Formats: sequence, C-alpha cells, structure tokens
Amino acid sequence: MKILTANRLGDGIAVWYADGGWAETVDQADLAHDKAAEDRLEAIGAKAYADNEVVDVNLIDADVVNGIVEPVRLREKIRAAGPTIRGDLGKQAARAAQ
Repeated sequence: MKILTANRLGDGIAVWYADGGWAETVDQADLAHDKAAEDRLEAIGAKAYADNEVVDVNLIDADVVNGIVEPVRLREKIRAAGPTIRGDLGKQAARAAQ
C-alpha cells in the first residue's frame, strides 16, 4: 500500500493526503491499494505542487496497524512523529496530550 506525503509550502510541515485535503497527521491518510489508486494520488500531488500548495511530493509505503495508517520506512515514521530528541515537542507531544 502507498500513501501520498509532501511538505506544505507555507510552513514546511509534513502533510499527508487524506479525505480530499492535506492532513498534518498520517493516521487517516488515503491508501492506494493498486496502481490505479497510486496514479490518482500522484495526479493529486502533481496538481498540488503545480498550485504551490506543497513541495517534495512522494508516494511512500505504508501499512495499517490496529486500524491506523503507519509509514513503513524509518525516515517517514520520524516525519510523522516529529522531533526525535524532545518528546515534548512536535506531533508526538500533541498525541500524548490527548
């Protein structure tokens, strides 16, 4: 499975395509289960890039673990979680506060 990720142009935040827009968390990212769905996500990413919404657009490998979308590669897991040196900052801090 694949998901679409990018960085929002306005502030550089890592984002994932979900439910017709860009989400700051990967949890509910739209999954591509086949080549046609991958092509659809790539077209969405190319348009968002052309419209100056996002940069560094990529399809990445993902799995669903306990009903939640998670990136496969370590780099993408770090982008999804936030800084690795301070657990009280970034997206992991927001999750802990919930």
